[in-house]
Amino acid sequence: MYEVNIPAVVAEVQAQCERYERALTHNLVDELDALFWPNPNTIRYGAAENLYGYAAIAAFRAQRPSQGLMRTVTKHVVTTYGYDMATSHLEFVKDGQTRVGRQTQTWLRLAQGWQVVSAHVSWMD
Repeated sequence: MYEVNIPAVVAEVQAQCERYERALTHNLVDELDALFWPNPNTIRYGAAENLYGYAAIAAFRAQRPSQGLMRTVTKHVVTTYGYDMATSHLEFVKDGQTRVGRQTQTWLRLAQGWQVVSAHVSWMD
């Protein structure tokens, strides 16, 4: 049985989520790449793309426009399961827009630290 939401583990994952948010909104591609598990099994479903494998995710990040990335996080829930697995569910609004975006990430503690192994971004209409 896994203990849910061990405070120290929640704090670790929240710190990684904050690191991700800074890297995303400032287009720090190397930092974003470092936060994803470098493995063919890593998946990211974006708002307009389905990316299978770390190489596809890194290629997408490398060519993505660097403008219009700022957003306001309106809700963020981190849930941890034991010491090595967590989910992050985040709602956001991009600057200059009104529609709500959603981001879900699955984080896994690996030898190199916490990394995203699965992610999904979508918009509410």
